[in-house]
Amino acid sequence: MEGFWETHKTSIVAVALALVALWSSVVVVPETQEAVIIQAGRPDRVANRFQPDKPYGETGAGIVLRIPFYERVERIDKRVLKIDMEPQTVLSTDQLRLNVDAYARYRIIDPVRMVQTAGTLPTVDSQLSQILSSVVRQELGRRSFASLLTAERGTTMANITRKLDEQARKYGAQVIDVRIKQADLPDGSPLISAFRRMETARQQEAATLRAQGQKNGQIIRAEADAQAAKIYAEAYGKDPQFYDFYRAMQSYDTTFAADSKSGSTFVLDPSNEYLKQFRGSR
Repeated sequence: MEGFWETHKTSIVAVALALVALWSSVVVVPETQEAVIIQAGRPDRVANRFQPDKPYGETGAGIVLRIPFYERVERIDKRVLKIDMEPQTVLSTDQLRLNVDAYARYRIIDPVRMVQTAGTLPTVDSQLSQILSSVVRQELGRRSFASLLTAERGTTMANITRKLDEQARKYGAQVIDVRIKQADLPDGSPLISAFRRMETARQQEAATLRAQGQKNGQIIRAEADAQAAKIYAEAYGKDPQFYDFYRAMQSYDTTFAADSKSGSTFVLDPSNEYLKQFRGSR
């Protein structure tokens, strides 16, 4: 055995070095990753580059060769990634301090630019998290707390997503969605004070609506009374005797019906002027 080693030592070492070099030159890139081969500090080529709507198995994943010790590989996740914003306090336009927490989902669509500008994926996460905090603070600072409880919240989120995506493109990333997990008033006195202000505002709004309703009701009743008086006047002008008879019948109905319900007795002399309609024209 010693003689075999002495005889073939050079060949064995050469084969071992060749195997190590071959092993070092082979890189396996899975479907979930894209790999940037960096040559002397400069991105040279991309393996399994992200392509929208490209089915698995047709994106270039698998074995990739590189030059050992001269080329290095930067692996980048192709899947949708998530960044969380550090919770912070935002002052709304109605001077309310809001505790805000948000997150964004993104993916790397230009790995070469990402390597050139950020270098690594954790750096991109850090940069986008800071940008997300700034954009959320600026956008919510232009809104009132009440607007976040209405359909206007959708417009706010669309603006945040658009502005964050514009900044993310500089790092080769595409922002897919932004969501606010929490936008609440702080516990304690500020929260109670805000609720009281909201309650007072709603009470004032209700009082205004009631006053407007009473005003409209009075106008409608006045117009109806004027219309009725006009109709009565026209009727009196056409047939004064019938008008007197009609008004007398209304008076009799009101008077005698009230007395019959109360159980009282109403005694009048037949010659009383009030009963002239019962006497006829005689």
